[in-house]
Amino acid sequence: MAQPAPLIPDRAEFIDALHLLQRGHLMVHLGDGANTKAIGGGIVHHSADTLLNYGLVDEVANPDGFPGVRYYRISPRGRAFADRAWAQWRSRKLWERALVRLVG
Repeated sequence: MAQPAPLIPDRAEFIDALHLLQRGHLMVHLGDGANTKAIGGGIVHHSADTLLNYGLVDEVANPDGFPGVRYYRISPRGRAFADRAWAQWRSRKLWERALVRLVG
């Protein structure tokens, strides 16, 4: 029996994360606890694992960064996916996007 595709727990956060990554922000992983991943200064609550599991981000070396902190940049696959996802998101009506932000 085939496994169902995993769901994205918070689609609005996922789209926002992709958009920030596409604009050049890094995802920063500060440790192993909860709420330790951030993009553009904002905590990524639900989308970081999805970005990693689907290969949408790649870990990058940052010699000027802090010891023990891991850095991720959007991958080529992620860039192509983000283009499609952002176009799809923007094609939604404003009330639809607001509803997704409210319910995930």
